[in-house]
Amino acid sequence: PPQWVGLKFFNVYGPNEEHKHSMKSVASQIWPKVRDGHAVQLFKSYRDGVPDGGQTRDFVYVRDVADVVGWLSKNEQVNGVYNLGSGTARTFEDMAKAVFAAADRSPEIEYTPMPPAIRDKYQYYTQAHMERLQAAGYNQPMTGLEEGVGDYVRRYLSQPDPYR
Repeated sequence: PPQWVGLKFFNVYGPNEEHKHSMKSVASQIWPKVRDGHAVQLFKSYRDGVPDGGQTRDFVYVRDVADVVGWLSKNEQVNGVYNLGSGTARTFEDMAKAVFAAADRSPEIEYTPMPPAIRDKYQYYTQAHMERLQAAGYNQPMTGLEEGVGDYVRRYLSQPDPYR
């Protein structure tokens, strides 16, 4: 083919993910509790040096994913396999606090035991290395977590029709 690209997506969040059910982003999953004035639950940590809620993921806003895919489609000379994340690992607690902030609420977070079946396998850290995509020429900044979650909550999740 004239162009081939493989993308490894990291923890994408943003509008129109209701169809994903249990695989929805953390922001989408905890939104109903935040909206309704309840505390949200995050997993306790079972690793030394990692506080409860301190497990990290590279959360990337779907708008950034769309921008990268659009850029790739306009740059047919770019071929390869690339990570697609924000390039920054953030905690689940950071994500929860961003959702509360976007709802103009003080954070209420409770820590629940992690199911024993996943404790030994649980990933405590993910972060996309974005150097290959940058070396290929993509140089747009990624949306920060608080900005992206704020946009998602205010423009979509908090609306009567989150698909607008």
